Amino acid sequence: MIRLLPRRSNDVSYFTNDPALELDGLRGGGPGWWLRGHGDTREPSDVSKVLVTSERSSVRGYDIVIAAPRPISILLAVDPEHASGVVAAHRASVRASMAYLEDRALVVRERQGGVDRDESATWQRVVSFTHGLNRHGEPHLHDHVLVGARPEGRANVLDSRALYAHVSTADALYRASLRYELAERTPWQAWRSFEGVERVVGLDEGYRALWSGHHRERGEKLSWSREATLASWDRDRERYESLGVVRAPRDSRYVLDEHRFAGAFEGRPDVARRHLLVAWADAAPYGQDPVHLTRAIDELYPSLQGRRGVHEPTIAVHEARMIGSVRAIGPRPLERSEFDDWRQRSREMVRSREGRSR
Repeated sequence: MIRLLPRRSNDVSYFTNDPALELDGLRGGGPGWWLRGHGDTREPSDVSKVLVTSERSSVRGYDIVIAAPRPISILLAVDPEHASGVVAAHRASVRASMAYLEDRALVVRERQGGVDRDESATWQRVVSFTHGLNRHGEPHLHDHVLVGARPEGRANVLDSRALYAHVSTADALYRASLRYELAERTPWQAWRSFEGVERVVGLDEGYRALWSGHHRERGEKLSWSREATLASWDRDRERYESLGVVRAPRDSRYVLDEHRFAGAFEGRPDVARRHLLVAWADAAPYGQDPVHLTRAIDELYPSLQGRRGVHEPTIAVHEARMIGSVRAIGPRPLERSEFDDWRQRSREMVRSREGRSR
């Protein structure tokens, strides 16, 4: 899940003062890491330089909270041997999600000749902090990604409407990437059900009940050591009761649920590129490399590649569905020749339908 939290202060002590020792030895260093930029992530003066704005805006930047689905966070507690792979999969997916936001959602509105235009932009500095606990000591793998409100070389701040419009797509890409990366880096496989529930193959539902993340009170912000964290999780497991394992689909990793894909457009008047990406990412039960995912969408729907921001071009729902074609391609890396073959088959099908209609 991704949340956007506007920041109106350049006080970053909340991030720089938390060593997040619960993940000691799993990240290859401290919690802070630069996606872009440089400096000491423990030094407030270096981190605060990320939060830049214009004279007219009170928002200095955004704290983009990117959290792993709970079953994947729980793997930190139940499989310490492969916990570093879980963290690495999460960070790779955070980077992919942020790359999407910068590519499609980071725009500045500029007026030229009396007409407003969305100009693409880039962030000069992006820093993130990886944590592994919530305030109640439960496994909760998440990042706080800090970005500035004013992109590099711009006088104006970013168009926040575009950021909010694309955040659900960035979230879907993060989760699809995480499912894919987890299988690449650990023995575990994550999957998404038709109803949209994220699970891990073979992980008992009793663990989700044990570390539910739902509490009446928010809890106090504490700094846990790695030893205290592991000891707390061991004590928690004494209360564990098995609730059984939900059976995962038997399909291969490269099968797309075409019903889930088509159903994502139900009730929509039209479909933009960001909606297609969400539909495809959520319909890939075992996830997909986001690079291959976006390439598949752009190859299948070339007319939607252009504009960024809120006002993307759209197509009709029946054009977006293309059930047979989507099923044929599925969530796997493809050679360009395969797309050419698909286009030829698609043209032949259209001519055949037109002939029958006459």
